[in-house]
Amino acid sequence: MKLAVVGGGSTYTPELIDGFARLRDTLPVRELVLIDPATERLELIGALARRIFARQDHPGLITTTSDLDAGVADADAVLIQLRIGGQAARLQDETWPLECGCVGQETTGAGGLAKALRTVPVVLDIADRVRRANPDAWIIDFTNPVGIVTRALLKAGHKAVGLCNVAIGFQRKFAALLDVTPAEIHLDHVGLNHLTWETAVRLGGPGGTDVLPGLLAEHGDAVAADLRLPRAVLDRLGVVPSYYLRYFYAHDEVVRELGEKPSRAAEVAAMERELLALYGDPALDEKPALLAKRGGAFYSEAAVDLAAALLGGGGGGPSVQVVNTLNNGTLPFLADDAVIEVQARVDGSGPTPLSVARPDPLYAGLISHVTAYEDLALDAALRGGRERVFRALLAHPLVGQFDLAEGLTDRLLAHNKEHLPWA
Repeated sequence: MKLAVVGGGSTYTPELIDGFARLRDTLPVRELVLIDPATERLELIGALARRIFARQDHPGLITTTSDLDAGVADADAVLIQLRIGGQAARLQDETWPLECGCVGQETTGAGGLAKALRTVPVVLDIADRVRRANPDAWIIDFTNPVGIVTRALLKAGHKAVGLCNVAIGFQRKFAALLDVTPAEIHLDHVGLNHLTWETAVRLGGPGGTDVLPGLLAEHGDAVAADLRLPRAVLDRLGVVPSYYLRYFYAHDEVVRELGEKPSRAAEVAAMERELLALYGDPALDEKPALLAKRGGAFYSEAAVDLAAALLGGGGGGPSVQVVNTLNNGTLPFLADDAVIEVQARVDGSGPTPLSVARPDPLYAGLISHVTAYEDLALDAALRGGRERVFRALLAHPLVGQFDLAEGLTDRLLAHNKEHLPWA
């Protein structure tokens, strides 16, 4: 099969390549095309990708191109991993919200809205071109904010599934704590992208025994430390929230922290410079250890499993995994066309969410609130306009005040004029 990666010049890409190489029995890739307009960087990463394949005796062909239409032609699946504006735009997203006393983060709050506004039109243009080249191709979106981007794709009628690595990270973490294989762990994972809770951890599959209470009793300190939340919070909730929930549960504390240290964008930019220097070493034929600090852990395994289930090749076939897809009644308090992040059965026809217990009002309320924000955010991304941006910010649970939304709107538009023609 042929796969294409839009944003193939990303420093993430060697992680993906490593997964394709190691898991070739699950996903037998005949040709892999890396697509990126940054040709110098693309060739650097393309050369490393070929060395990784050669080291692991993978017979697949790796090519590179800056021509999107040529690259996606005849592709069975197209993976999209973009950052419009690069780390410079991310730095802005993490900085100007702090001026208003709000969290500065690339997917949550006002910064996340800015990223959605920049990203949705570009991804939709790419998807339209993929559909013209090959209407049967699946689109796998790893581009943040995944929930909003996936909703835009599905609203436009594309064959698309959103993917995040949070759930697979929890699965691997819990398996290690319980000394079992990851395949034995099934998560009752519910919510929206970057707004999820693990309400049960089951051994042996969807109907297995819930071991979450015992896991928290024995390993609660370790789990809380990873989330940077007090152990008492986990004990009181009885569930494991995504680490993104810290922006909600400890917002003011996070804002203070962010004002006292270098931004994550600055850290990542420095890391990327070091990674690119490593990638340029012709002797390097495996992903470097530094890449683990870049983020996106287990992204490759999740991507391989999803593509294999959608395409049915090699060791693929129907499987159960966490994806971002249409609600379609799964959470009855949301519209059918909302995009949720839950366990789903995935096969060649796409994902079908598994039934989930109705979330406690403590979680359902926040899910509903953020879904309303995402409705307005997508409308602003599709149609533009200052008033639509303001409405989305006013609806966000981390904003919600008239003067605050006004100030954030002014800053968002001022910092994103380069990417928003209507601003």
